[in-house]
Amino acid sequence: MTSIYLIRHAEAEGNLFRRAQGHWNGKVTDRGRRQIDALAERFRGVKIDAVYSSDLDRTVATAGALLRGRELELVTTPRLREVNMGVWEGEPWGNITYRWPEQMYLFNNEPERWFVPGCESFGEVQERMTKVILELAAKHEGGTIAAVSHGMAIKIFLMGAMGVHSGEGEPMLHGDNTAVSLLEVEDGRISVKYYNDNSHLGEGLSTFAQQRWWRDTKKDDPTSLRFEPLDPKNPGDAEFYTRCYADSWAVAHGSSAGFVPRVYLASARSHSAKDRDCLMKVMYGERPVGVLELDPRRGRDEGCGWISLLYLVPEFRGKGYGVQLIGCAAAYFADRGRSAVRLHVAVTNEAAIGFYRHYGFEELAVEPGVSSDQLLMERKN
Repeated sequence: MTSIYLIRHAEAEGNLFRRAQGHWNGKVTDRGRRQIDALAERFRGVKIDAVYSSDLDRTVATAGALLRGRELELVTTPRLREVNMGVWEGEPWGNITYRWPEQMYLFNNEPERWFVPGCESFGEVQERMTKVILELAAKHEGGTIAAVSHGMAIKIFLMGAMGVHSGEGEPMLHGDNTAVSLLEVEDGRISVKYYNDNSHLGEGLSTFAQQRWWRDTKKDDPTSLRFEPLDPKNPGDAEFYTRCYADSWAVAHGSSAGFVPRVYLASARSHSAKDRDCLMKVMYGERPVGVLELDPRRGRDEGCGWISLLYLVPEFRGKGYGVQLIGCAAAYFADRGRSAVRLHVAVTNEAAIGFYRHYGFEELAVEPGVSSDQLLMERKN
């Protein structure tokens, strides 16, 4: 008999930014690194003979927890990868839910029936995951190994191993980041001793404790924003953009002094003309709740991208939504080969500085601004 600990990766940028990861290769977050420490502590003293993971960065980083204190080398294989999500890859979950509501429901509740262009089917994932688990079990007969994989791939595998079918009772829930399942494999038969155990994480470390989407997958996710191009030539969009920028200016500088609407609207039109995806209206359902403006040219020679405006209406601040705008900016510039994202924030705007620090921005310099000194901050992509 072979024992296999099947482990989901630690929290990665896609989990934090609320974007479909699939084969999208995001980094582990700060909370993810702390989850890895907790996972290492859980397995301290546990006999492990080999460690495997998918070849994506988030599983490789997580597998490091199982290597601590052990003279083992990590073996990676693409066969433990997440589901290839086809046209969903890297997209915000809010956009996916809005554009493909039926397929989003199936993805969470009846994955056997889920299909979008370019995706890997439920059957294909279940077959490759089952084959690799059986092969690893045979290779390490009588031993104990760890395999680090991904949320949906693990869920689909477990449904097959446990004989769970969609439409029969409640759907199998997703496992938390670094959740552990224990398999026993003997004579080609897989037994699941326990699954999706995250007892090594307290509420402060659990990703799921910070999110609501997984609690009832039959309802639309109430926490995911969507993004659509803002047209500064459209009078309604122009008015919304100007109103948002004016409020952002007043919050940052204490008053509207120095804010010239036509100057900033002209800049927005210039950015949008170069690339409509760099000026986004942030939507909650059908309601516009913010603006994200990126400068597609600034910093190009230095390999960095610039955020010109990151704004949410007051009632959406302080509730965990803002990180999705950072995620949109990070994805936009990563797709264009930029290794970092920069922005300016007024040195007096302590709330904004704290927000950006929390999500990985570091302070580089203090520079003069139009109305006050500006803090230059950067986040590595």
